[in-house]
Amino acid sequence: MAPDGDDRRFTVRLVNFEGPFDLLLQLISKHKLDVTEVALSKVTDEFMAHIRAMGADWDLDQTTEFLVVAATLLDLKAARLLPTAEVEDEADLALLEARDLLFARLLQYRAYKRIAEIFSDRLESESRRYPRTVGLEPQHAELLPEVVISIGPEGFARLAVKAMQPKAKPQVYVDHIHAPLVSVREQAEIVVARLRAEGEISFRELTADAEDTLTVVARFLALLELYREKAVALDQEEALGDLLVRWAGGEGTEPVVTDEFDQEAREPEEDVQA
Repeated sequence: MAPDGDDRRFTVRLVNFEGPFDLLLQLISKHKLDVTEVALSKVTDEFMAHIRAMGADWDLDQTTEFLVVAATLLDLKAARLLPTAEVEDEADLALLEARDLLFARLLQYRAYKRIAEIFSDRLESESRRYPRTVGLEPQHAELLPEVVISIGPEGFARLAVKAMQPKAKPQVYVDHIHAPLVSVREQAEIVVARLRAEGEISFRELTADAEDTLTVVARFLALLELYREKAVALDQEEALGDLLVRWAGGEGTEPVVTDEFDQEAREPEEDVQA
């Protein structure tokens, strides 16, 4: 056993065979060499010596492949040692089937290894097909195109003035999205008329004909104004239940509802220091 040149391939030297380990597998798979005639223990010893000779540069993939193949050959050799006479029971038949499976595994290993070699060769050849990209040579990099300017100093000045001018702030008009105001005083008149006619009514029924949310809010504010004037009584039997509204004002009296909620909010005036 010795490393074969730069490839450092594993070479086997036996009584009946001398050559690369791959050739030994090829002869066994083609039935040109009986596995029972191969001293696997000597092959293993030579492989261990081969690994020691490689030192720190030993190949993990090669070692793994050898262990897999050696285990397969060992099982195959054990199966071949069965008697070739007529099979008497199912146990012997199972052993023969196992022997065939081991032989098929050996063939499969050789096929995968061959395909891996083909892929490796293709990758190596394709890696040389496309050259590496390099930068421009100095004499070419210094060749700059001629700059053609079609604008004079006055044009540059106009562009500079335009660029320096502040941009106008965008204006967004929101007048179209504001809903019309609802008068609390007008809604109070509607509430008073309903209560005088029905005496007692729930707030849900009182706002059933409201067109929008603003109208509901305006009627609720009107109820608060009427409650402050003691013109209505409010009652709620349970939490989050219906709010009952009962008329408590006189027949000839008109409750006073201020226009506090109908006035637009004014911005507070800033104090001006003299």
